[in-house]
Amino acid sequence: MYKNPMRIVLFPLVLAAGIVAGALFGVYVGRNTAGTQLRDLLMERLAQPDNKLTQTLSLIESRYVDPVSADSLAELVIPLLVGELDPHSVYIPAEEMAAMNEPLEGEFDGIGVVFNMATDTVIVLNVIPRGPSDKAGVRAGDRIVHIDDSLVAGRSIPQDRIVRRLRGPRGTTVRLGLKRQGIDGPVQVEVVRGAIPIKSIESAFRISGTTGYIKLGQFARTTSAEMARALDSLRRQGVDRLIFDLRGNAGGYLDQAIAVADQFLHQGQLIVYTEDRSGEQLREYATGTGSAQDMAVAVLIDEGSASSSEILAGALQDNDRGTIVGRRSFGKGLVQQQIPFVDGSALRLTTARYYTPTGRSIQKPYTNGDGDGYGEELWERYRHNELFSADSIRFADSLRFVTPGGKVVYGGGGIMPDVFVPADTTGMTPYFVEVAGRNILYRYTIEYADRHRRALDSVSAVGELQALLDRDTRLVEDFVAYAARQGVAPRRADIARSRRLIEAQLRAYIGRNTRLEDTGFYANIYPVDNVIVRAIEILNDTPKND
Repeated sequence: MYKNPMRIVLFPLVLAAGIVAGALFGVYVGRNTAGTQLRDLLMERLAQPDNKLTQTLSLIESRYVDPVSADSLAELVIPLLVGELDPHSVYIPAEEMAAMNEPLEGEFDGIGVVFNMATDTVIVLNVIPRGPSDKAGVRAGDRIVHIDDSLVAGRSIPQDRIVRRLRGPRGTTVRLGLKRQGIDGPVQVEVVRGAIPIKSIESAFRISGTTGYIKLGQFARTTSAEMARALDSLRRQGVDRLIFDLRGNAGGYLDQAIAVADQFLHQGQLIVYTEDRSGEQLREYATGTGSAQDMAVAVLIDEGSASSSEILAGALQDNDRGTIVGRRSFGKGLVQQQIPFVDGSALRLTTARYYTPTGRSIQKPYTNGDGDGYGEELWERYRHNELFSADSIRFADSLRFVTPGGKVVYGGGGIMPDVFVPADTTGMTPYFVEVAGRNILYRYTIEYADRHRRALDSVSAVGELQALLDRDTRLVEDFVAYAARQGVAPRRADIARSRRLIEAQLRAYIGRNTRLEDTGFYANIYPVDNVIVRAIEILNDTPKND
């Protein structure tokens, strides 16, 4: 599992194309029966003799001067057809299906390591406990020099190629040649690939007093079960208030968003409803069995929160449940069904719109066939200063709705938070931008982890990690000296202004190099995350029974 050091974007001034792409695919309903019926209807229509598309393909295949495969033409034509629809309908070729579905399925076949290529070498950050690599003796801090008979160290091989070499069908064997600190010569291990779980909940821990924190990266098939376990664990730690972080969560399975919302809402409260082209509605209500019905909750969103994230945030907001904190969400209110084809490809087709409990659609405006302009809307928000000021956001009166508790909410373009928190750039200086942008800050944490591997490997709880890092009173000074050796001269005024940010990021990346993984990251980054800090303040002022 590749771990990109820039994956956690604390100050998202540049909206990555990946956010847009993820939101475009967002929610889809994976009901096999419905998908099969819709596929059969499509095939029946194409088979009719008056269908010009079918006739044209048949004529080309049978009469064109040179041999042409109708299948190859279809692969070219179908994306063009779908591209003339809304921005969320998409054709997925067979060779891309596994990569598209894998993050949502909850597991993949591999060796069970988290790695990074900070330089031109594969560095093992963590080994999944009781996974294939753990059983084979791979350790955090190992450098992978050979994969089977291929040299991979020092060759600047793209990380996706490394991933393909490490993954493979479960039960197959991959031979690794490792360089291990303190050991002369290569360490040879054989790893038998197995099923590796993909966690949709990246982190769950007690963040402050009786306040817990859960970071949900996507709504995968296993999300509701993971959520139930996380809430149970936090309850046992005395947590009765929750920060639920959905920032950057581009969506996933609709049923999982409904199940997670059910954890917080009371029996009979409407969660969401969908409406198809014929006006038929499907309404989903809370069962009253959720374990977090009495928890005060703050839900964090931003422009990267889309689809299922918006369903959940809208359900809580419209039921006057908790506080939505952050920036306006993406604005995706369309539901897709995935229709499989016999060759392994699939069509994700928009078949309905969803509405929040007050009846608002949060789908932002779009023009059929204009996917580029649709994605450009996020850049327009930045250009109009929306990331920094709520005053730049305007909603038409026709989009005004009122919750049962009297709160005014708006549709027509994402979920507007109850409490707007702007992007924070106070610690951003030219010095910080350079050491972060050139990856010097992250590379330092890798070297630090090498030097303190035994101590870091002994860490099993957030408190132990914090105590260990607190003892290193010269962490920032040591890093500044390291950066100078890498060609970035100290700029004392910049360093003073960025010190809290630099120190938090150093501690966070070091924390991720422990068995705590992302929890080690979030437990150290939150003091400089103004959205989380504001959420803690809100929850501290919120009565226990929200």
